[in-house]
Amino acid sequence: MQQQLSLALPVRPALGRGDFFVSEANATALAAIEGWQGWPGRKMVLTGPEGAGKTHLAHVWAALAAATIVQATALAEAEIPALARAPVAVEDADRIAGDPAAEAALFHLHNLVLAEGKALLVTARDAPGRWGLALPDLESRLQAATLARVQPPDDRLLFALLAKLFADRQLTPGPATLTYVTRRIDRSFAAAAEAVERLDRAALEAKRPLTRSLAAQVLGDG
Repeated sequence: MQQQLSLALPVRPALGRGDFFVSEANATALAAIEGWQGWPGRKMVLTGPEGAGKTHLAHVWAALAAATIVQATALAEAEIPALARAPVAVEDADRIAGDPAAEAALFHLHNLVLAEGKALLVTARDAPGRWGLALPDLESRLQAATLARVQPPDDRLLFALLAKLFADRQLTPGPATLTYVTRRIDRSFAAAAEAVERLDRAALEAKRPLTRSLAAQVLGDG
């Protein structure tokens, strides 16, 4: 079989529903996303570790609900009334804690979206009560939302996540390489992303296919 060389190609994440691998770690969160029309109060907060697939789930929901996706850090400059005319997903909302303008914008958006009869999805690394928000009214409203969480990855999800992250970089390492990397790295989404970046860079610099032996060299067993 011809082995694939690593090339300096742009990273294009696949974010469709068909690209989302379901395991015990994320099945409950996916079910909550797919059942969005039944959210109490028409709002949900989706939490999980960095790299857990929250952005992927936000895109799945946006396709289902014809929603707009916006970064929380961009809300202070956004046209809030225009955003509120459709369902909205606000990503990484915990990152605006302590930013008065951004917190006020999210509070305004929350109220307008619900007043318009639309739905609101908010993603973050943890539950709203742990963000350190300075605006009590915003915190209380987000704490009233349904909470769904993506759990740390099990072996099946970690293997599939590695395959997807490599595919996003136009790389297709074989099962033996994927199995080796899965067993070698810490069981976390961040560790998977770091390993893929390191291995892609190493293969590119060495002008070698991404094989198990190269992975062993990079990850410490070579």
